[in-house]
Amino acid sequence: MSANKELLEALNQIEKEKDISKEILLEAIENSLLAACKNQYGKADNIKVMIDRETGAFNVYAEKEIVEEVEDEVVQISLAEAKLKFPRKTLEIGDIVNIEVTPKNFGRIAAQKAKQVVVQKIREEERKALYNQYQTKERDIVTGIVQRYQGNNISINLGKVDAILTENEQIRGEYFRPNDRVKLYVLKVEDTTRGPRITVSRTHPELVKRLFEAEVTEVKDGTVEIKSISREAGARTKMAVYSNDPNVDPVGACVGVNGARVNTIVEELRGEKIDIINWSEDPAALIENALSPAKVVSVDVDTEEKSARVIVPDYQLSLAIGREGQNARLAARLTGYKIDIKSESQAGTYYEDWNNKEQYNDQYDEEYEEEYDGQYNDQYEDEYADSYDGQYDEQYEEEYDDEYNEEYSDEQ
Repeated sequence: MSANKELLEALNQIEKEKDISKEILLEAIENSLLAACKNQYGKADNIKVMIDRETGAFNVYAEKEIVEEVEDEVVQISLAEAKLKFPRKTLEIGDIVNIEVTPKNFGRIAAQKAKQVVVQKIREEERKALYNQYQTKERDIVTGIVQRYQGNNISINLGKVDAILTENEQIRGEYFRPNDRVKLYVLKVEDTTRGPRITVSRTHPELVKRLFEAEVTEVKDGTVEIKSISREAGARTKMAVYSNDPNVDPVGACVGVNGARVNTIVEELRGEKIDIINWSEDPAALIENALSPAKVVSVDVDTEEKSARVIVPDYQLSLAIGREGQNARLAARLTGYKIDIKSESQAGTYYEDWNNKEQYNDQYDEEYEEEYDGQYNDQYEDEYADSYDGQYDEQYEEEYDDEYNEEYSDEQ
C-alpha cells in the first residue's frame, strides 16, 4: 500500500475511533501544506493544494487566467500555452486554469506536515468535544471522584476531565479521601488551550435544589416548585416549596416516606440540616413558616419597609433566633424581609417603638446591621441572580441577591 493510501486509511480509522470528520482533517492538511508552499512561491494568492480524496495524492496548483498577452507569469498564461497543456478542453480568453506546480520531494514534505497536522487537529477536536460536553452541564450537578488535594484546592475527576473544587467552594470542615464519590454543582466551564477548565461548588444553594430535583419526582416534573432557598453550607438550609396540584403535599413530597427522600440529600451533604416549609403569598404566613421550628404568636408586616415584627412565647425566643442568630438569619433571607423577633414579655416594651416608625427604623436598622453585618460575601451575587431570575418577587430580588452567597462559618 502506498504512503498516500496509508494516510487515507489512517484518517478513516481516526474518524471511527475519535469521531472526527475525515474531511476536516484533509482540509486542515491542505491548509498547512498551502502555508508551506507559499513560503516557497512567495505570498501568491493563486497557489492552492489539493489532496485527491480517492488516491490520497498531493498536488500543488497555480490558478492562472488565460490572456492574449502575458504581463505577469505568476497569475497569467497565454491562450496558446493553455491549449498545449489542456488539449482536450475548450478554452477562451478570461478562463481560469489550474497549472500543476508540485515541487520535487513534495510527497515527503507533505507526509511530515500531514502527521503534524493530524496530531494537532485531533487534540483540538477532542478539546472542543470535551468543552461542548461539559458546557451543557453548567449550572447542573455532576458526580465526581476525588483525586487529590492541590494545596487548598481539590482535583476531582468527572470522567474525561478533571474539575477544580476551590477552597472558597468547599464546605468548611468537610474532608474527602481519594476515590470518594461526591456530587457537585458546576459553576463555570471555560475553554482553554489545555482543555476545558471546570469550576465546581459544594456550597452553592442551587446544589440543594438540583439534589431535590434528582431525588423527588414531583420537583423534577414541576408539580412541586422550590420557590426560595437560603443556605449556610454545612450547617442548615431552609427551603420554601409550593404545590401546583392541590392533591399533592409539597413538604411531604420532599420529605418522603419516613424521611427517606430528604435523608438521602442530608447524607450527601454530610449531615447538613434541611428545613422544608410551605410557601405562601401572604408575607406574614411565609415568615411564620420560615421561623419553624419555633412557634409564633403574631407577625406584623410592613410591606413598604420590607420588615416584620414577630412575637414568640418567652420560652421559644432562643429557638426562633437560633444559635448565633442562624434561624432568624436564614428566615430573613428566605422571605426577603428584615425580621425583628421579640418575646411576649418584651413586646409591651417595644410596642410603642413599633408604632413610631421613624424611631423604630433607626433603632431596628442599627440592631439589624450589628447582628448581620460581615456574615456574607458577594461571591455568588451576579450568577445567583441570573440563576434565580424571575423566581422571586421583584421587590426584594436585589436585596436577596446581595445577601445570598458567602463563605459561611461551620455552624450547626
